[in-house]
Amino acid sequence: MKNYTIKFEETNANVEISAFAPEEKIAEYHVMIHVEPQGEMFSSQYARICKTEEFLMQQPEFQGANIVFKRYFVSDATNQAPLMSSEESFGISIIQQPPLDGSKIAVWLYIVKGGTLKIANGCNVLEHNGYSHIYKMGMIKTEGDSAAQTENLLLEYEEVLSKFNATLEANCVRTWFFVRDVDIQYAGMVKARRENFYTQGLTEKTHYIASTGIGGLPADTRSIVQLGTYALTGAEKSQIKYLYAPEYLNPTYEYGVTFERGTCVEYGDRAEIYISGTASIDNKGNVLYIGDIEKQTLRMLENVNALLLEAKSGFSDVAQIIVYLRDINDYQIVKKIFDERFPDIPKVITLAPVCRPTWLIEMECVAVAERKNQGIMCY
Repeated sequence: MKNYTIKFEETNANVEISAFAPEEKIAEYHVMIHVEPQGEMFSSQYARICKTEEFLMQQPEFQGANIVFKRYFVSDATNQAPLMSSEESFGISIIQQPPLDGSKIAVWLYIVKGGTLKIANGCNVLEHNGYSHIYKMGMIKTEGDSAAQTENLLLEYEEVLSKFNATLEANCVRTWFFVRDVDIQYAGMVKARRENFYTQGLTEKTHYIASTGIGGLPADTRSIVQLGTYALTGAEKSQIKYLYAPEYLNPTYEYGVTFERGTCVEYGDRAEIYISGTASIDNKGNVLYIGDIEKQTLRMLENVNALLLEAKSGFSDVAQIIVYLRDINDYQIVKKIFDERFPDIPKVITLAPVCRPTWLIEMECVAVAERKNQGIMCY
């Protein structure tokens, strides 16, 4: 993994990049773009983000590459989303999770060089080496409570997957549930997800899906839940491993939720590791270090490290990190820890309450680790 930062003086923006680019193979890049606040309105910051993205894609390393998906972290989705261009892409999500560096907007880009990117069945689809990577972001419903919206979102997504001859159980690798007023509305989402998963053959005796369920406001004020998804076809079941780290973490079903702690997908030349939203918890399901942001942060990192080790990986392979904070005033403490430990990994720290009120912090990440797996098609 190669990590580096480009500073574009023209836009006063920093672009944090991780690159997994083996010679003559598919190259993957995770990018975080941050603009330095200049006391201007949102439209100006967004324009600088767009211009920075344009400059980035003109760099020699990115010639011929495609942006597979984008996630915008904004400070006021309802008022800001209408000011953003309506790009014809189903791999874009806009969520109110304000960046805590003082800016109004940041963006995470996933960029791939190689393969073919197309739009099919309302999804962004990246095809190469017999695999299809299917991304559908920014899904919302506007009627009903959080349970009803979650149920209808999942039913709609399952119908989309069927058009690819895919199912939630066999092919969905990663989900993100962003929940308005998470302290109140999260329970309804969890109930509906659990009930839907059961009908799809996703149980404690089979497996679940790597996921983050976190506070976040969709732009439409009628929407309580926003869903983002990633599915994979063309892989064998033996290529997919679920991560547990039982010495550190308990099975999620023990406290009524239905997601995997992490998922590792093995390819011939690499493994992609998706770590779910992870917090300061022990293997009995107890929240540790209530009220202490520093200790919660360190325990959270221990838990993530244990999951990465189970996938024969480590923080040296991590390509991007998203950190979610409940209290804006914890930002400087958390930033210092992450800057010291992971100065070069692309990351964003946002304001987003975690699903349990006593959790002050949560993080998720993606890692890409080099492999030499015989008999498996390369990524």
